[in-house]
Amino acid sequence: MMVAEGRSRGGAEAVKGRRDYAASRRRLSGGVSVRRRVHVVDATVTTASPPPATTTMTPLKRLLAACRRAFRGPGTVPAHDDVALIRGILDKMGPEDVHLSAVTKAAAASGLQRRRRRPIITRTTIYECTNFSVVVFLLPPGAVIPLHDHPGMTVFSKLLRGSLHVTSYDWVAAAASADDDPTSPRRDLAAPPKLARLVLDDDLRVPCGTLVLFPESGGNMHRFAASTACAVLDVLGPPYSGDRDCTYYQDLPCSHYNAEDDEAAAGRAAEDDEHHQGARRRLGWLLETGKPEELEMYEVPYKGPPIL
Repeated sequence: MMVAEGRSRGGAEAVKGRRDYAASRRRLSGGVSVRRRVHVVDATVTTASPPPATTTMTPLKRLLAACRRAFRGPGTVPAHDDVALIRGILDKMGPEDVHLSAVTKAAAASGLQRRRRRPIITRTTIYECTNFSVVVFLLPPGAVIPLHDHPGMTVFSKLLRGSLHVTSYDWVAAAASADDDPTSPRRDLAAPPKLARLVLDDDLRVPCGTLVLFPESGGNMHRFAASTACAVLDVLGPPYSGDRDCTYYQDLPCSHYNAEDDEAAAGRAAEDDEHHQGARRRLGWLLETGKPEELEMYEVPYKGPPIL
């Protein structure tokens, strides 16, 4: 009985002690009961990281990336897939993709046209490295880039604005020269004319596809004659340099070339190409000349936004 009473008394004192402690806590906290808040975190649940910010590549940047892959230096020709990729990018590009308004403003600010009576061609190099260059040419109405070659080069040309006439040639297989034909013109020259096959002789106007020429095909020698004010975007790989300059030509009629040689040479040059089969008899002599005096071309700095 005494033990029971002791236990009862001890329990009552313990309850009283807890009540006194709670009361003192309420006094310290201004009458508000303080409770410990426990946050349980499930270790199996992880917070997903936000997706990385995506950078939209502009057409110009896509073009540069494709060119870095395609052009491996002098002596190489881009693979078929790389040519198709670059051509596809250029086919979809327009004036705004190369900041043409900034290019034309820079050309106008140069005052070149006001100081010359002849049409002045301006060019702006958007990007250049050892393996390739990206250049915009501005041709006023009536301006002509004379017939010239692209030694060891692959060139993409995209008309961005206006209309122009394009004439292009490739050398006939076996590189027949005027020395092979006693009736050919200007045979007495130190550098006699060479026989070439006409690849293209047509008017182009926007919108139109991209022209591609290769070191040995596609119209490596070409001439541009502007019918209206034009802008042409060129990708040249490798670019012109001190060791790789162009040669200018004058094209002469081929009316005196021997018919049998005409047939054989043109057949060798276009044996499996339907387009060239239609131009088998359109041959001409290309006479090497110096830089034409009437050609005036000037470089204008690129003023568009940075592209790298």
